[in-house]
Amino acid sequence: MSIFGGMRSAVTGLSAQSQALGIIADNISNVNTVGYKESQPQFSTLVTVQATKSQHSPGGVTTNVLRGIEQQGLLEASTSPTDLAVSGNGFFVVNENDTGTGDILFTRAGSFRPDKDGNLVNTAGFFLTGWPITGGVVQQTNVLSAMSVLNVGNLFAIPQATSNVSIGANLSASAQPTDTFDLAVQVFDQQGGPRNLTLTFTRTATPNQWTLDGSVQNALFPNGATTGTLGTVTFNADGTLGTVAANAANATLNGDDLVVIMDYDSNLATVADQVPVTFDLGTLGVVDGLTQFAGASVPNFVNQDGRQFGSFNSVSVGEDGRVTVLFDNGSSREVYQIPLVTFNNPNGLTERSGNVFIETGASGTPTAHAPSTGGAGIIAPSALEASTVDIADEFTRMIITQRAFSANTRVITTGDEMLDELVRIVR
Repeated sequence: MSIFGGMRSAVTGLSAQSQALGIIADNISNVNTVGYKESQPQFSTLVTVQATKSQHSPGGVTTNVLRGIEQQGLLEASTSPTDLAVSGNGFFVVNENDTGTGDILFTRAGSFRPDKDGNLVNTAGFFLTGWPITGGVVQQTNVLSAMSVLNVGNLFAIPQATSNVSIGANLSASAQPTDTFDLAVQVFDQQGGPRNLTLTFTRTATPNQWTLDGSVQNALFPNGATTGTLGTVTFNADGTLGTVAANAANATLNGDDLVVIMDYDSNLATVADQVPVTFDLGTLGVVDGLTQFAGASVPNFVNQDGRQFGSFNSVSVGEDGRVTVLFDNGSSREVYQIPLVTFNNPNGLTERSGNVFIETGASGTPTAHAPSTGGAGIIAPSALEASTVDIADEFTRMIITQRAFSANTRVITTGDEMLDELVRIVR
């Protein structure tokens, strides 16, 4: 009887609208969840077999869930350099534990922070994984279980002895013989200890010529003293560097550069601590180092490549996913690259608590890409991806769902009244 069929159809409508309300409730509750992707109910008919073409057999309705996992949320600026957002189709690869041996999961929620051990973990407790960088080379792999949990703890920069010093300065063309000009340079020994080196330029009686002397703190020149003449420089008539000559007692020439052996333990008998330091005074005939122009003697730049021991200071991430650690001695080192994975059907992923997804047969297998390749998109540092939920749309759907639910209850009430009428006919 169609009355019973109509009531059954209304019951399926109540079930479908109830599920729709549950989906709306989930969306609204996650309106501020980073990287959350809204879902929408999709209704389809249930059809039962009809006895004849002139009769209708009520079937009802069923619901499916349309998941918007592939949708791009708005990127919102953040003050943390380890807050990461994806602009594109990719997902971060995360792991359940800090050893990288747990379940491999995927997420767009990039609010990562170093934990007490230096591992980058998001607010749901999942650990970010990536490709290590060894010797400047990214160890790329598409085997997700072989990726490493990103750890920025216990990192330091080893000290480096100064081996190159480049100098730029103007020596006054109006200087008189015996006039001097001092340049202070801080150099570092093999253990990162700073030493003060003073370079003194003295005008000679020879036109356009200056001698170069050095004085170093707690170290010796090859002549066995803390002071010594390193060489002479002459200038062309146009003020550019003309020639560089080395004083054989303390220096040698490498092209136009002076090379001086610095002995840091003040014992010339031991050579393990001796470091050759190359002084680049500029290119001959070019204004890129020492010059002799009218005006005062002034320093332009003094650069050297030594450094002290460096402790961890901060971490930054580039759009290419490269994680760079900055140290307090001014040096930096790339330690990881964060890959992004893509799926042929991201909406086939299965959701897990914590705003993460797992691979399924419907999603296809994940493919790891470096950011900006393979359609994975780029990583936006100091940003977070907002939820794709539109609160106004959800309230509109909720009102429609409520009315549809009420209408289905009216169908059941009407059907019950009609059945009651039939019973009274028999009486």
